[in-house]
Amino acid sequence: MPNRNNNRQGRIDEQYRKELSQIIGYELKNPNITGMISVTKVKVTPDLKYAKVYVSILNSKNIKETMEGLKKSSGFIRTELAKKINLRNTPELTFEIDDSMEYGAKIDSILKEILPKENN
Repeated sequence: MPNRNNNRQGRIDEQYRKELSQIIGYELKNPNITGMISVTKVKVTPDLKYAKVYVSILNSKNIKETMEGLKKSSGFIRTELAKKINLRNTPELTFEIDDSMEYGAKIDSILKEILPKENN
């Protein structure tokens, strides 16, 4: 029985991730939110009251300002989410920076520096 709940939870997380990507990418009109924002992961609590939204931000003029903009827009984002996903509750959203993509890019650049030297 718990396994089925985990599957449902995973499907809900993934559905929210897709919808939030669409909303943030195409419907959000906030001049403080700059750069390319990717929703990398969403973790919704089992009671569907809260959702932690992990975002990766590339080419932003000001990451702190972009995060503030997302927080200020969370009411609008939540309203749009409720229109798209018909569940009993629409969770309260909190945004977190997911720097794993940035970390991966840093590792890549370090490897590019190291590898040519070893081939000589």
